[in-house]
This record gives sequence, C-alpha cells and structure tokens, in this order.
Amino acid sequence: MIQAIIPDPKIERLRALINGTNDIVITCHMSPDGDAMGSTLGLCHVLQRLAKNVRVVVPDMIPKSLFFLPGMRDVYIYTKHEARAREAIAGAKLIFCLDFNTLARIDRLAEPIRLSRAKRVLIDHHLDPDDDFDLAISMPEASSTCELVFRMLMQMHMLNMVDRRAATCLYTGLMTDTGNFTYSTENPEVFEIAAALARRHIDTKAIYNMALNTFSADCLRLQGYAIAEKMQVFAEQHAALITLTQDELKRFNYHRGDTEGLVNKPLSIPGVNWVMFLREDAEYIKVSCRSVGDFAVSDICERYFNGGGHTNAAGGDFRGTMDEAVGIFYSIIADCDDESELPAGEAQGEELPAADFEFTIE
Repeated sequence: MIQAIIPDPKIERLRALINGTNDIVITCHMSPDGDAMGSTLGLCHVLQRLAKNVRVVVPDMIPKSLFFLPGMRDVYIYTKHEARAREAIAGAKLIFCLDFNTLARIDRLAEPIRLSRAKRVLIDHHLDPDDDFDLAISMPEASSTCELVFRMLMQMHMLNMVDRRAATCLYTGLMTDTGNFTYSTENPEVFEIAAALARRHIDTKAIYNMALNTFSADCLRLQGYAIAEKMQVFAEQHAALITLTQDELKRFNYHRGDTEGLVNKPLSIPGVNWVMFLREDAEYIKVSCRSVGDFAVSDICERYFNGGGHTNAAGGDFRGTMDEAVGIFYSIIADCDDESELPAGEAQGEELPAADFEFTIE
C-alpha cells in the first residue's frame, strides 16, 4: 500500500492553487535529465486533462535520449525560444518548479520567474530548498521528483487523470533517477508506484531502451575513451576520478546526454566507493559525484562546488579551470589518507591493493 506522506494542509493549499487558475507554467533545472523532464511533462499532461492552459519552459537543451517523451515537441527551451518563454511566464498565475531546490539551478530563466507575480510551487527531492516559493513540497527521502508528483496526484485523488502519456513520463523519471531501480529504492513503495504506472499500458522495455540503452557511435567512443584513458583509480582512498575537457568532448562530437551514466561506471570496480566526474562546459566545470554506503558525496558538492543532492548522488558547478577542480579533488582524497576519514561505503567486493593501479596528475 502506498502511504500518504505529504501533509494534508499542503495538499489542500495546492488543490486551491490549481483550482484557482487556468494559466500555468512548469519548469525544471538546467541540463534537464529524465526526472526533470518526466515530472514536468507528466504533470503537464494531467493539468491539461483538467482543461488548464499549461506551458513547459526549460532553461536549456534537452538530451536526445528523452525526445521520445510525449509532449516534448511543445516544450519551450529558453535558450532557443526566449521571447515565447518570457511571454508564457508573464501570463502565468501559477508556476510549478520541479526537481530543483533553488532558482540558481535554472540559470537565466530565474530572472523572469522572479519578476513574475505568479504563485510559485516547489516539488523536489533535494536537500535545503530556498525560501523563494509560496508552497514547498520538498522530501529528500523520495527517490525522485516523479515519485513526489505521483504521490501528490494520489493524495489529491487525481490518479484517474494519469493516462498513458503521463504515466510514460512519470515512469521515465522514476526509472532514470534510480538507475533502473538499482538505488534510492530502500522504500519498497517505489516499486509499487512503478507497478501502478506500468498498469497504464506503458511500454517499459521501450522506455528503458530509449532513455538508458540507446547510444550513438560517437557516444560509445567517448565513454570508452573516458574509461580507458581518463579514469584514475585511487585504491587506498576508495575513490575514482574521470575528467573530460572541451577539446576531448569536441573530438568525439559530444552532444548533451552523451556522458549520462558515466559517473556510475567506476563504482563497479571492487573497492571503489565514490567517484567524481568533471566535465568542462563553456562557462563552468560540471561536477557529478556518486557513492555507495554512508559516504555522503552531497557534502562534497555542497562544500566545494556550489551544489548538493543526495548522500549517494550529487552534483554542482565549478567556476574555474579544470586544473583547479582537479586540485580540489586531490585535496579531498588527501584528507582520506587518515584511516578514520576513509569512505564508509560498502565495498563492491574485496578491496584492491594500491599497487594494482597507477595514476598521473594532469
């Protein structure tokens, strides 16, 4: 049985906000992933069935792996459709902010949303949300924002409005933010929610293949290069690092989404308990971290990279050079030289001796 965990006063406030307007905008964080797009489009389909005028506005480009999601062709991408996006935001009476905890996570889209007089509703599963929202449904214990959207609709007695299109979107976010149900699934209700969505006659096999198992030749070559040439393993500190510069990305004709899942790969090495992946973008270094067990990479991302997230999955941005970002990583693992500071995660098998790996500092 799926429990009602969102406080009733918040559900009633949300119901009043939805009933009180027809003009709604839904947005999500920059570099949107499966959970961001799944939750925004899933909610969009439900609200449209309620005869609401709904627009989805996202800060920047969407990975090609998510183009299959129903409703994608109607999304306003702020970096491409700025005038139309601003017009939609200016006309909105209610703005849903999904899968981010601070307006800083939506880049240049933050300015028109701050200027809007619309009520702002946050639905998110990241730690420490800002106070920029009129109503916040923030639950870090949730596996994904799609889980929270499902629970919200359930408690509002609106699951009958979840058709195959909405279910496809919500299932995609639930699946991708749990690594195809391999982590963030301590609560067995995650599987009950997945089953409830699957009963809407969605094609779960196709969703998996399109979102997580379809790669271009360039993408496969890039990921192979990253693992063969750029992965460094630090056995004594139970850590791994992967870096990719802009020149390397261009060499492999990089497209948004081509490095999705790369940060998880070193965790399959016995003894590696946490990983940092640094990707050089045009204006900053994108930081992604993953871990197992109790080692909180969210603390690292919050302290050093203006970010945050969950204990085992976190990220951030670094406004500096790749060398500076790598230097921070080395300072972190230097702290791990003290045995008491070693990551407390569950090793994926026996620990590897330090002599099994060599690494160089770029």
